[in-house]
Amino acid sequence: METLIAMVAVFGLFLFMTLPALIGIARDRRIDRQIRQAEAARAAAERRTGPATARPARGAAPHRTARAA
Repeated sequence: METLIAMVAVFGLFLFMTLPALIGIARDRRIDRQIRQAEAARAAAERRTGPATARPARGAAPHRTARAA
């Protein structure tokens, strides 16, 4: 009986020590999956609409200045 209690205690400590790492791995995998889905959606949107054309931002066009005659 003491051996069983000791084994359960060791297993509990092992689980207690590894649980944060396992949670972190699961979180990283979830974030990676979300990034892949976002990239796939962005690529699909670009295929539908074509590549985005580079436009200057509003108000960024050069202003014409008056020249002295």
